[in-house]
Amino acid sequence: MLRSLFSRRTTAVWVTLLACVLTLFCRFEPERNPPQGKKVPARVLETDESGFIQLGLLTTGTQKLKVRILSGEHKGEVFAATNQLRAQIELDKVFKPGDVALVGLYNDAAPETATLNAQDHYRLGWTLLLFSLFALLLIWFGGVTGLQSLLSFVFSCLAVWKILVPLCLKGINPMLMSLITVVILSAVIIFLVAGVNRKGVTAFTGAIVGVLASCLMAAVFTWLFKINGAVMPYSQALLYSGYESLSIADIYIGGIFLGSSGAVMDLGMDVAAGMSEVAAQNPKISRRELTRAGLRIGRSVVGTMTTTLLLAYSGGYLTLMMTFCAQGTEPIDFINNPYVASEVVKTIVGSFGLVLVAPLTAFCGGFILRRRSDAAEPVSSISR
Repeated sequence: MLRSLFSRRTTAVWVTLLACVLTLFCRFEPERNPPQGKKVPARVLETDESGFIQLGLLTTGTQKLKVRILSGEHKGEVFAATNQLRAQIELDKVFKPGDVALVGLYNDAAPETATLNAQDHYRLGWTLLLFSLFALLLIWFGGVTGLQSLLSFVFSCLAVWKILVPLCLKGINPMLMSLITVVILSAVIIFLVAGVNRKGVTAFTGAIVGVLASCLMAAVFTWLFKINGAVMPYSQALLYSGYESLSIADIYIGGIFLGSSGAVMDLGMDVAAGMSEVAAQNPKISRRELTRAGLRIGRSVVGTMTTTLLLAYSGGYLTLMMTFCAQGTEPIDFINNPYVASEVVKTIVGSFGLVLVAPLTAFCGGFILRRRSDAAEPVSSISR
């Protein structure tokens, strides 16, 4: 029983789980004043839209609500609340009776006098349900490997939210911090899935070289395209939140190779796994032939992977492209638009680093996976 709990595969799971717990308790966030209240879910009982003002397609004004608190020391109490609309479709929301809203509740709030602020729809419950379904499906289908993938997913979320974002706010260069985060995530994810062996080293080496190439190209072409990074959502709001010293351009550059790093790791692992299997089936293969096999594997995968990046990035700006099309925008205006230019740099630079991963992983694998000891090594340890 003890041996099964701490086998070679499950040890990686325990190590990653420990890393997740340690990351969860990291405290790098900027210091804030103690909150004067808390946010709790509340059921909407009644609504009053008489304060709405219609401005064409937009609505502004105030919606009055009656809500019942669903948790905390005021659970069950009924409060008046307001929902302020600002004529911004992407941020405004309209509540209906039966909805669950997230409301701000002051510490000294009383139902007789306090009017709460209904900030948004409460989505935590559905988020947990969706993630639970995803986790169950992943573990059911993948077993221990699925559990490893789930832990790598959780660790990636925690590393970005608990380490990368707070340290960037503290003044550490966002481009450098993003690069360090990608290296750490690549090491954890690749060695968790492949194991600490030559296949994992091959995939990790190829992925990191591809990320470094993407980082360098992103810095160069962001400067050549004159992109200041303000095209990212909430960038101006971030500067006005007391962080005017931040370099938005460096954040944009870091976001480029951070966004493409998942596809880079995927491609590096595909090539390394294929080469490892070739070496396992033919231990006497030469390094040149093994490298050629890796190049052939990479050519088969890289085409779809670059298209994956294109569709992933362009999907987020579908309405932008539809707007330009509806207005009959000329190609020269379309290409020179800062939003389009930023997506061009993001897509092509990410794809450039992705294409480099395949040959670099193949060349690394030719030296790492093919050694004299290969013939004496069990096939299971090579293909793992």
